[in-house]
Amino acid sequence: MADFDALIDEWITAELEESPVRATQLGVDGHDELLGDYSAAAFERREAADDAWLARLGDVDPSSLSFDQRIDLGLLRSTLTGRAISRTWVGWRRDPGIYPGVALQGVFALFLHRVHSEADLARFAIARMRGLTDVLEDGRANIDADLVPPLFVERAAGPCRAGIGYFRNLVPQEIENDTLRYQVAEAGEAAAAALESYLVWLDELAPKAKGDWVFGEMRYSAMLQDKEVLGFNTEGLHQRGVDAFKVVERELIDVARRIDANSDWRSINKALTDHHPSSPEDMRLAYETCTTKARQFLIDHGLVTLATGEECVVEPSPPFQRPVLAVASYATPPAFKPTLTGHFFVPFPPDGTSEAEVQQRLASNSYHSIPTITAHEAYPGHHWHLTWMQGNPRPLRKILTTPYFSEGWGLYAERVMYEHGFFETNEEVLGHLDARIFRAARIVVDTSLHTGSMTFDDAVRFMTSNTALSEATAIAEVKRYCAWPTQAASYLTGCLEIERIRSDFLNTARGDLRDFHNRVAGAGALPIGLAEQAVMADA
Repeated sequence: MADFDALIDEWITAELEESPVRATQLGVDGHDELLGDYSAAAFERREAADDAWLARLGDVDPSSLSFDQRIDLGLLRSTLTGRAISRTWVGWRRDPGIYPGVALQGVFALFLHRVHSEADLARFAIARMRGLTDVLEDGRANIDADLVPPLFVERAAGPCRAGIGYFRNLVPQEIENDTLRYQVAEAGEAAAAALESYLVWLDELAPKAKGDWVFGEMRYSAMLQDKEVLGFNTEGLHQRGVDAFKVVERELIDVARRIDANSDWRSINKALTDHHPSSPEDMRLAYETCTTKARQFLIDHGLVTLATGEECVVEPSPPFQRPVLAVASYATPPAFKPTLTGHFFVPFPPDGTSEAEVQQRLASNSYHSIPTITAHEAYPGHHWHLTWMQGNPRPLRKILTTPYFSEGWGLYAERVMYEHGFFETNEEVLGHLDARIFRAARIVVDTSLHTGSMTFDDAVRFMTSNTALSEATAIAEVKRYCAWPTQAASYLTGCLEIERIRSDFLNTARGDLRDFHNRVAGAGALPIGLAEQAVMADA
């Protein structure tokens, strides 16, 4: 139905006009000088537009659509429904961290893939850095101290501090031309000053912040069932987390006995963290070597088809991320550009970090854990998935994704590599299972936090008692869960659902394992119920 495809194109155009930073990340030109409108009126306008689009989609007759169009209809409906559910939590009035993050991501996205000339990059960066003042002013006007949890104020301050140095010192270094660099430096100074002013305001906000971060059982269940198209509610998800935790714990006990019959898995895991790279660059090299090995493993075992021209570059994490993200991460190629070069970021410590803290970060990337992290971030995890799905001709699938599939796939990637023998030692298997039980604990904690059955301190105690996390790491983790309801549960939830769909696919003789991987990952990063339809229903 051509009219439906035109309708989707109309929505995409409107969406990217309202989300210029997202447009840059996707590689859609024409928006690169803008940050977007973050006024209260703009948020309300976007909410009204979402409602209008849901009404228009309700008038579409699914029987008139092709199979792929029906999937797209479900994808857009579920996305807009999820926004409507989250709307009542009023994140734009509750979270002061939204506003500084816009410019940080907006400027970083310009230089990550460098798809424009230096003159254009300088012009775009200058415009975005100068636009930060207005965005932060909107943030001050929007934030309601009665809604803001104190810990959200703490979280917002970290990126601001990192952003000051990023704009003032690092962005100008991206430009070689002296005249342009001077102009970029001027705009960077203005952006840094705007963040310094915002930090002062955050300090003033902190004693007034009286809000709560609890998302609520009704919202949480609605997100699971109506946005993620899952067949269970919050209580059902919580029980799945409890059950999965017990299963993985038994696996951990078994492998720990094979390593040292006189010790327990947590003690063994802690001891293994002492065997780690000697420097940040040594860590990067270890990840690079493992990435090359993982890619070849996929070829040798025929587990997936690699996209022609894909490349995964292993490099230090962006400087502005280092104070706030202490784990490996991945940045996908821009979906609407021809490049298939992805970036696997190794978590370098911030400049000025003490030697003790450097060693702690290196220990968090010990040799027994590097294969698991590589499988998750690179092959066959995020990099393979996101470069492979770029071959999907449906533009909506490149724009709308969910962590319940993308992060579920990352964890599934770890599991499938375990099943096929990529982890060569018991110690590496322990590293894999440690990562898996951590994700099971996340389900238990996230569902408990957002239904009010766990306090913040309860959640920290649970994580330190039941996983290998240190107290400091557990505190940082729980802060993240409070600020990002339902996301922490996505990893193992999505993984278990992908494993279930795989079993059904193979048992009904629809193809072999590589066929399953190519089809389910190539369909996009869909809500789980739609991903199942994409590979199991007859087109």
